[in-house]
Amino acid sequence: MVLDPAKVWFIIIGMAIGTFFIRYSFLGLLGDRELPDWVLRHLRYVGVAVLPGLIAPLILWPEAAGGTPDLARIMATIAAVMIGIWKKSVIGAVVLGFGTLYTVQYLTA
Repeated sequence: MVLDPAKVWFIIIGMAIGTFFIRYSFLGLLGDRELPDWVLRHLRYVGVAVLPGLIAPLILWPEAAGGTPDLARIMATIAAVMIGIWKKSVIGAVVLGFGTLYTVQYLTA
Protein backbone atom coordinates (compact mmCIF):
# COMPACT_ATOMS: atom_id res chain seq x y z
CA MET A 1 0.00 0.00 0.00
CA VAL A 2 1.55 3.28 -1.13
CA LEU A 3 0.35 6.47 0.47
CA ASP A 4 0.57 9.93 -0.99
CA PRO A 5 3.49 11.80 0.70
CA ALA A 6 1.34 14.90 1.19
CA LYS A 7 -1.27 12.83 3.04
CA VAL A 8 1.41 11.27 5.26
CA TRP A 9 2.84 14.69 6.17
CA PHE A 10 -0.66 16.03 6.83
CA ILE A 11 -1.25 13.17 9.29
CA ILE A 12 2.14 13.67 10.97
CA ILE A 13 1.60 17.41 11.40
CA GLY A 14 -1.96 16.89 12.63
CA MET A 15 -0.79 14.33 15.21
CA ALA A 16 2.00 16.66 16.35
CA ILE A 17 -0.43 19.54 16.85
CA GLY A 18 -2.90 17.31 18.69
CA THR A 19 -0.18 15.90 20.95
CA PHE A 20 1.13 19.39 21.67
CA PHE A 21 -2.27 20.66 22.81
CA ILE A 22 -2.94 17.59 24.96
CA ARG A 23 0.38 18.05 26.78
CA TYR A 24 0.10 21.83 26.92
CA SER A 25 -3.28 21.58 28.61
CA PHE A 26 -1.54 20.05 31.63
CA LEU A 27 1.98 21.43 31.55
CA GLY A 28 1.41 24.89 30.14
CA LEU A 29 -1.83 25.78 31.86
CA LEU A 30 -1.32 24.00 35.19
CA GLY A 31 2.47 23.76 35.41
CA ASP A 32 3.04 26.89 37.49
CA ARG A 33 -0.01 26.54 39.75
CA GLU A 34 -0.37 24.73 43.03
CA LEU A 35 -2.90 21.94 42.70
CA PRO A 36 -5.48 21.35 45.44
CA ASP A 37 -4.77 18.58 47.92
CA TRP A 38 -7.70 16.47 46.71
CA VAL A 39 -6.27 16.47 43.15
CA LEU A 40 -2.80 15.49 44.37
CA ARG A 41 -4.32 12.74 46.50
CA HIS A 42 -6.07 11.27 43.44
CA LEU A 43 -3.01 11.63 41.20
CA ARG A 44 -1.03 9.37 43.53
CA TYR A 45 -3.14 6.43 42.35
CA VAL A 46 -2.83 6.98 38.61
CA GLY A 47 0.27 4.80 38.20
CA VAL A 48 -1.17 2.05 40.37
CA ALA A 49 -4.38 2.11 38.34
CA VAL A 50 -2.79 2.25 34.88
CA LEU A 51 0.07 -0.22 35.28
CA PRO A 52 -2.08 -3.35 35.78
CA GLY A 53 -4.10 -2.40 32.71
CA LEU A 54 -0.92 -2.30 30.66
CA ILE A 55 0.58 -5.48 32.07
CA ALA A 56 -2.47 -7.78 32.37
CA PRO A 57 -2.85 -8.44 28.61
CA LEU A 58 0.85 -9.32 28.39
CA ILE A 59 0.36 -11.93 31.10
CA LEU A 60 -3.03 -13.37 30.23
CA TRP A 61 -2.90 -13.24 26.40
CA PRO A 62 0.79 -13.05 25.47
CA GLU A 63 1.51 -12.71 21.79
CA ALA A 64 4.66 -14.82 22.29
CA ALA A 65 2.43 -17.76 23.27
CA GLY A 66 0.01 -17.31 20.39
CA GLY A 67 -2.49 -15.34 22.45
CA THR A 68 -3.22 -18.17 24.88
CA PRO A 69 -2.51 -18.15 28.63
CA ASP A 70 0.97 -19.38 29.42
CA LEU A 71 1.88 -21.23 32.63
CA ALA A 72 5.37 -19.70 32.82
CA ARG A 73 4.12 -16.10 32.64
CA ILE A 74 1.34 -16.68 35.15
CA MET A 75 3.74 -18.34 37.62
CA ALA A 76 6.29 -15.54 37.15
CA THR A 77 3.58 -12.98 37.84
CA ILE A 78 2.46 -14.74 41.00
CA ALA A 79 6.07 -15.01 42.22
CA ALA A 80 6.80 -11.34 41.48
CA VAL A 81 3.64 -10.12 43.19
CA MET A 82 4.23 -12.30 46.25
CA ILE A 83 7.83 -11.14 46.78
CA GLY A 84 6.81 -7.56 46.07
CA ILE A 85 4.14 -7.67 48.75
CA TRP A 86 6.23 -9.66 51.22
CA LYS A 87 9.57 -7.83 50.95
CA LYS A 88 8.32 -4.51 49.48
CA SER A 89 11.16 -4.71 46.95
CA VAL A 90 10.72 -3.78 43.30
CA ILE A 91 14.14 -5.15 42.37
CA GLY A 92 13.41 -8.40 44.20
CA ALA A 93 10.09 -8.73 42.38
CA VAL A 94 11.71 -8.15 38.99
CA VAL A 95 14.59 -10.56 39.64
CA LEU A 96 12.36 -13.30 41.03
CA GLY A 97 9.81 -12.78 38.25
CA PHE A 98 12.44 -13.08 35.52
CA GLY A 99 14.05 -16.02 37.29
CA THR A 100 10.74 -17.83 37.62
CA LEU A 101 9.77 -17.09 34.01
CA TYR A 102 13.00 -18.43 32.53
CA THR A 103 13.18 -21.41 34.90
CA VAL A 104 9.63 -22.54 34.12
CA GLN A 105 10.17 -21.99 30.39
CA TYR A 106 13.39 -24.04 30.54
CA LEU A 107 11.75 -26.86 32.51
CA THR A 108 8.65 -27.08 30.31
CA ALA A 109 10.43 -26.83 26.95
